[in-house]
Amino acid sequence: MASSINLLLLFFFFLCSPITSLQTEKKKTFIFRVDSGLKPSVFFTHYHWYSSEFAEGSQILHSYNTVFHGFSATVTPNDAEILRNHPAVLAVFEDRRRELHTTRSPQFLGLRNQKGLWSNSDYGSDVIIGVLDTGIWPERRSFSDLNLGPVPKRWRGVCQTGARFESGNCNRKIVGARFFAKGQQAAVIGGINQTVEFLSPRDADGHGTHTASTAAGRQAFRASMAGYAAGVAKGVAPKARIAAYKVCWKDSGCLDSDILAAFDAAVSDGVDIISISIGGGDGIPSPYYLDPIAIGSYGAASMGVFVSSSAGNDGPNGMSVTNLAPWVTTVGAGTIDRDFPADVILGDGHRLRGVSLYSGEPLNGRMFPVVYPGKTGMLAASLCMENSLDPKLVRGKIVICDRGSNPRVAKGLVVKKAGGVGMILANAASNGEGLVGDAHLIPASNVGSSAGERIKAYALTHPNPVATIDFKGTVIGVKPAPVVASFSGRGPNGLNPEILKPDLIAPGVNILAAWTDAVGPTGMVSDRRKTEFNILSGTSMACPHVSGAAALLKSAHPDWSPAAIRSAMMTTASLVDNSNRSLIDESTGKHSTPYDFGSGHLNLGRAIDPGLVYDITNDDYIAFLCSIGYETKTIQVITRTPVRCPRRKPSPDNLNYPSITALFPTSNRGFLSKTLVRTVTNVGQPEAVYRAWIESPKGVTVTVTPSRLVFTSAVKKRSYVVTVTLDTKNLVLGASGAAFGSVTWSDGGRHVVRSIVVVTQINTL
Repeated sequence: MASSINLLLLFFFFLCSPITSLQTEKKKTFIFRVDSGLKPSVFFTHYHWYSSEFAEGSQILHSYNTVFHGFSATVTPNDAEILRNHPAVLAVFEDRRRELHTTRSPQFLGLRNQKGLWSNSDYGSDVIIGVLDTGIWPERRSFSDLNLGPVPKRWRGVCQTGARFESGNCNRKIVGARFFAKGQQAAVIGGINQTVEFLSPRDADGHGTHTASTAAGRQAFRASMAGYAAGVAKGVAPKARIAAYKVCWKDSGCLDSDILAAFDAAVSDGVDIISISIGGGDGIPSPYYLDPIAIGSYGAASMGVFVSSSAGNDGPNGMSVTNLAPWVTTVGAGTIDRDFPADVILGDGHRLRGVSLYSGEPLNGRMFPVVYPGKTGMLAASLCMENSLDPKLVRGKIVICDRGSNPRVAKGLVVKKAGGVGMILANAASNGEGLVGDAHLIPASNVGSSAGERIKAYALTHPNPVATIDFKGTVIGVKPAPVVASFSGRGPNGLNPEILKPDLIAPGVNILAAWTDAVGPTGMVSDRRKTEFNILSGTSMACPHVSGAAALLKSAHPDWSPAAIRSAMMTTASLVDNSNRSLIDESTGKHSTPYDFGSGHLNLGRAIDPGLVYDITNDDYIAFLCSIGYETKTIQVITRTPVRCPRRKPSPDNLNYPSITALFPTSNRGFLSKTLVRTVTNVGQPEAVYRAWIESPKGVTVTVTPSRLVFTSAVKKRSYVVTVTLDTKNLVLGASGAAFGSVTWSDGGRHVVRSIVVVTQINTL
């Protein structure tokens, strides 16, 4: 008791010591990770402990009790630094702002009505998906609970009311809804702008409604966005239940303190899947112990909750993938076999491919003068920034605008205000050939970098340059598909290259899903159009496809762990497109690599019965954290409970991941060798024999021992050793700096279990 009182007095001393020279220091929000086992017994709850100590001059925002132990509060940086040295405080990090990574896709994933994963899982009816996003617009048909059974009895969540959101907005489909605004209210001067936002779970942005319905939207007939993508809209797991956790706010983004509180609530409420299409912030990956998304995800995964996250939209640059924690399934984006062509036709007869979702009055083949305002050398004009265009130059013309800096649809509005009749949106070299359809307010088409250069050259050199845009509506059966989206975040992993990220790709380009009624399809204030469905692109759209897929797999295999579910998706993913050729990189038109697509494109037709899975336990993740040099106190920031690292330091590449990466130092020459261990669990027929098939990169020899794995009803797990031998003289590394192969186990054809092998050299100095 005495020690508890002493600790309490010391804690109180740190908080209440006067700092007269810094009394005017501006307060900020910080997240404090506290060793919960050190709570003085005089306090009944941890919240009582935290709030009592911070009662004077500080504001407790959130108390975390499930995936994380600690609290967030507004204090001065100096007070935060003092608390950092307290023995009860394990870590302190400043609240950071994150960003959103913004119905043909289920069929494209291999889902069919009559048989397979949909029928075997009853469309995911007993699974609850927690969506951490901008909220939800509950009146949409996608969220109908018609003919759905009772809410699963294990559900412990609530339907939090607020502005234009009543308890009746929840139903047997939307089983719960919450909003987390305390971090935003503390960080934003004047608080959340309630003229454009709802202080409730209601979605003012559209992003959350779109991702929720992508994962688990009900069947909606006669769906389209202004006639585009017309048909039946349906989520990947159409009977799965949705719990909406609003953590992102229009015009102010998403804060770590609120995101962590949502993780805490979602796991406590009883969700099975967490879908979070959020990440980034500053482009620099934080170590796991300073990343609240990684920490919250670990807490969820350790309690059996599958977490799917977006890979980010900073591709095609290398090392741009985000959400890197190995307990998170990180999803990149690919195209589907549907497109919205809007070709640019020049006066010299050239037709150049473009895309658009413009739904207004077409140009009907009429030619208009075409102009490139960037010819003056003014960067703002070339980008069609606000007030940058000279009406005398662009009036009555189609204007070429370079992509970048301001929103794509905003450029068209700038052109319209200046008197232009249309826009050609030209990709920069960094965007490559990746095209994104937008619901433009004027006739407009997005063209690739090479086509953009061709059009600019024509506009600048021809004595009388003219052009028109030919809008072709919706085209399906496009080949090749999937193609790795140009914007999709790419590897290698910037924190731990031993873990291949992204894990896989899923549909993320031109995805039709439900939309809010608060804003038009462009999200711009000036866009007064209303639409029940919208078409968006981004890894934000790919992530909920995997979330819905995980719900189906969880329903079909309720005993599978989050790692087993991810393994089933990764080892059965497709490496070929619908032309039966290797996956293409949209940005270059050339072959892509596992740094682009991870283990491949999600293929749910095979994932339901993978044969073997690579399972990972909490102890395995702790061993991994030990292997990358984290001290036990640092690891406890992530795991919540004290841990002990083994005396012999493990190797990070021995984490039982479904992909295999062998790193070699660049300083060594000659023949180099490395051994890695993997363990597979048989989830197929009890009696089975698997044989290995190896694809080794040039200059590399990959062997597996044993090369034959025998399973029985009594023996469900088998381990094998992978030996990677590198001949530095003959090694051929691709443009990405790595070579790629695979280890595949097969039982004679029914099951093909493939692990991507990555071989690379790194500078160890």
